[in-house]
Amino acid sequence: MRDLGVGFRYLLKGQRWVGAHGRWFGFGLLPGLVTLVLYGAALFGLAYGADDLIAWATPFADDWGSPWLSLFRGFLTALLFALGLFLAVITFTAVTLLVGQPFYESLSEQVDRAEGGDVPESGLPLWRELWISARDSLRVLVRVACYGIVLFALGFVPVLGQTVVPVLGFCVSGFFLAEELTAVALQRRGVELRERLTLLRGRRLLALGFGVPLTLAFLVPFVAVLLMPGAVAGATLLARDLAGESGTDGNAARDGEQPGLPAAGAPYAPGSPNPYAGQGPHPHPAQGPNPYAAQPPYPPQGPQPPQHPEWNGGRKR
Repeated sequence: MRDLGVGFRYLLKGQRWVGAHGRWFGFGLLPGLVTLVLYGAALFGLAYGADDLIAWATPFADDWGSPWLSLFRGFLTALLFALGLFLAVITFTAVTLLVGQPFYESLSEQVDRAEGGDVPESGLPLWRELWISARDSLRVLVRVACYGIVLFALGFVPVLGQTVVPVLGFCVSGFFLAEELTAVALQRRGVELRERLTLLRGRRLLALGFGVPLTLAFLVPFVAVLLMPGAVAGATLLARDLAGESGTDGNAARDGEQPGLPAAGAPYAPGSPNPYAGQGPHPHPAQGPNPYAAQPPYPPQGPQPPQHPEWNGGRKR
């Protein structure tokens, strides 16, 4: 269960990182804003032309009388718009990452650079990276759709469909959202989709702790745009943990160490501050005198009483 908290901590650390680096926060907002404008225009066009589209698709209902014609086509129009809105929600992250590939690559590299160590580079041309991102995003969406169909069918089961199924739905969405976001950093490390899924399944609670809260936050309009830069930064930290790179909270948590402190017996790096400095003397109270210290010699004994004449050293004569 510790991984669940570690994943959530990565999400918070990513938001704090972009908050402390305002330039990169603004830089990371651009792809989300562009995608939001595109999706807004598409939904506006769908809402404007949905009536004509439904009328064109249902010519068999032209002869229906009122109010059945209006009710039928009104229901289909609302269903079409709801479907478009649902597709917009589940594809927003993938499209934003695709549109903002160069932006988020730079942001992820900067996080790696700030954390220390090498900054991996894919070495691929931009068009090749875009193709890989689009291909992997499509594969992820197919997996999400398959899970969605199963969960939709289970939603009709009494009690189970109203309690367990929604929770499973958020878990599935959070897991694959974590995969899409960590792909920015892991793809630079040459980790393919199948390997990424294997890594995340091995640390499932870590992925859920990162992805599920983000999925819930993305349900609020416009929040996805504001949280996306920090989500990419946090996903980079999570990817470093999955890749086993040093300086991550997850490695310390798995080893039983307190995050941010060196392992037991490990020397401090030159010039690094001592986290235990300034804590004062040892908290144990001072002990009293040692009861086992050398004692003075016993005083000499007085004269012994005379023994019975019939006894000699405790033995009878």
